[in-house]
Amino acid sequence: MATRLKFVRHHTGLVYAVLLAIALAACSGQKDAAQSLLWQIAATLSAADPEAAKYVPDELKDIQTKLADLRASFAKGDYAAVMAAAPKVLTAAQSLATDAAAKKDQILKEQNDAWTNLAAVLPDEVTALQNRVDQLYGNKPGKRAARGKGTLSGADLAAAGSAMADITALWSKAQAAFAGGNLDEALATAKNVKSKADALAATLKMAVT
Repeated sequence: MATRLKFVRHHTGLVYAVLLAIALAACSGQKDAAQSLLWQIAATLSAADPEAAKYVPDELKDIQTKLADLRASFAKGDYAAVMAAAPKVLTAAQSLATDAAAKKDQILKEQNDAWTNLAAVLPDEVTALQNRVDQLYGNKPGKRAARGKGTLSGADLAAAGSAMADITALWSKAQAAFAGGNLDEALATAKNVKSKADALAATLKMAVT
């Protein structure tokens, strides 16, 4: 009887040891798989980050938050939770580059359209303003503004001349930026030109497009 009990205990111990080894192996395998998924997500985010941060920042931030949550689960040893949620997060991370590229194309098209519209009206507006300012100055470079000339006081006419010089310089800057491929700067500068030109046109009581 004692021998039989000893035999049973021995084999029960072996069974427990085998089960424990299997459980540990399974846990280790799950841990490795979970860690691999986290690495893939992190690497995908790193590759997409520059463009994604500029064009789809909210989408990028959402995935970064989910990755942080997954890492917290991993740190607690909840590999099953990581395995369950990580594939969806990885898929979203892999879509970042495509989404950012699509958004970039959309923005570039909008910017090009905006530049085309401004480039179509600003040259004529700038020229018309310059002609009007020259007319008010008597078209003599360097001549001081005559008080009461036209509808403007001398001080107002001097201010108009200064504004016109600023507009001309800015428009040249916008064109140079566009020629150099810097569409962001070109468009921002052209919008500034339009704003200043419209303000000067209002001062000179001119109707412009």
